[in-house]
Amino acid sequence: MNKSELVDQISEKSDLTKKDSEKALNAFIEAVTEAVAKDDKVQLIGFGTFERRRREERAGRDPRTGEPITIPASNSPAFKAGKAFKDAVNQK
Repeated sequence: MNKSELVDQISEKSDLTKKDSEKALNAFIEAVTEAVAKDDKVQLIGFGTFERRRREERAGRDPRTGEPITIPASNSPAFKAGKAFKDAVNQK
């Protein structure tokens, strides 16, 4: 499912217009992005948690030459699925 298909689904399930659904989805994405960038967690009970995780500096190898290199520390966005979401996905 891509973004336009998701907007269609939101529109059908919420009785909003496609334009309003797209605005709501964009606002959600922007709010989550800003919060995680500020190192805040976004917890949606039953769905999951969006958070920022720190990746420490580590050793690696250049795949072309095989020489050792240092991979710098960085931040990475992460999502941890909630119990209700996991249960819904694993339903048979």
